[in-house]
Amino acid sequence: MNVAGPLTSQDAIQLEHQYGAHNYHPLPVVLSRGEGVYVWDVEGKRYYDFLSAYSAVNQGHCHPKIVGAMVEQARRLTLTSRAFYNDMLGRFEQYVTGYFGYDKVLPMNTGAEAVETAIKLCRKWAYEKKGIAEHEARIIVCENNFHGRTTTIISFSNDADARKNFGPYTPGFIKIPYDDTEALEQVLREEKNIAGFLVEPIQGEAGVYVPSEGYLKKADALCKEHGVLFIADEIQTGIARTGKLLAVQHEDVRPDMLILGKALSGGAYPVSVVLADDAVMEVIKPGQHGSTFGGNPVAAAVAMAGLEVVKDEKLAENAAELGAFFREQVRAYSETSRVVQLVRGKGLLNAIVVNDTEEGDLAWNICVALKENGLLAKPTHGNIIRFAPPLVMNKEQLKECIAIIVKTLKSFE
Repeated sequence: MNVAGPLTSQDAIQLEHQYGAHNYHPLPVVLSRGEGVYVWDVEGKRYYDFLSAYSAVNQGHCHPKIVGAMVEQARRLTLTSRAFYNDMLGRFEQYVTGYFGYDKVLPMNTGAEAVETAIKLCRKWAYEKKGIAEHEARIIVCENNFHGRTTTIISFSNDADARKNFGPYTPGFIKIPYDDTEALEQVLREEKNIAGFLVEPIQGEAGVYVPSEGYLKKADALCKEHGVLFIADEIQTGIARTGKLLAVQHEDVRPDMLILGKALSGGAYPVSVVLADDAVMEVIKPGQHGSTFGGNPVAAAVAMAGLEVVKDEKLAENAAELGAFFREQVRAYSETSRVVQLVRGKGLLNAIVVNDTEEGDLAWNICVALKENGLLAKPTHGNIIRFAPPLVMNKEQLKECIAIIVKTLKSFE
């Protein structure tokens, strides 16, 4: 096989199967181009993208402003490491802290790195500012969370596939039910060495589980009452996805630490950050945490362009309007459906729960049929299909997508 020449879909799938680790189970489609809300496979068929690379491509595929910033910077300077200053990082740091309203930012690359950074910051703050004895700090997390797949993060995961045979696990975490402020309050009252509460404002990987109204506000208040850091993982829900710049803003919550990634760069480049005020961030000193690529000039240029697009094109407002329309239309269909049990979401982060078990294959088969009909989505937890198109979608495009979804679901009734 000539790996440098044109590939058929089957060729590309076979190459991955033969030479790549089998740590993913992709939908059988091989993509070679993207623009806006569309992607094309190697045979030239066009699809609506309804996953957006797990909400990384909020600004649409290959947005010209973001790609332009990346190319321009890549021609000048790509990497210096943090051994030296560069002329882009400080600009980005000023821009992103002003954009989200924090004193300081610590840049990394992937979302999992940002979560690990937040955990380290939280523990160090607990020892040096709160006075918890070293090695005794504990962080509260929620059941069915998804914060990444590093060894520390899977230590507090419920996902058997992510955990099994990867131990021993990292201690120092207490798991409580999601959307349960009574459980949070009980732990905060009974445990004396709590450093922080790490939470997703909406549990995306768990199936777009939206908590009860007031949950985040009450959780934040409890953390403040007990001198505990409220840490929001907005890697998937942030950057306009839910109809606000941040999902916590639906309840006027300002986290002590904010974790961002994915759409920070519009999916063009790995960029993640942890944002916090001086009282937290000042505990990190030279040599205590970092990354060769973290804060590199290309990342800085791309992230600033990505955030400018979100603001200039009013993507949060568009997500709020189109998301409400999507749920209204799909719920109307679901009222008489034997296939769809539930529709839920916020903004353009939505999901349907299909009438099957988590071990069943109905959701997968529906997604394969959606692919045949020109729309790409992916199941999560077996019986849930997540719908998260790029936020640059317009209403006419969304109407066409809803028609494809309803037509496909009807074929399974």
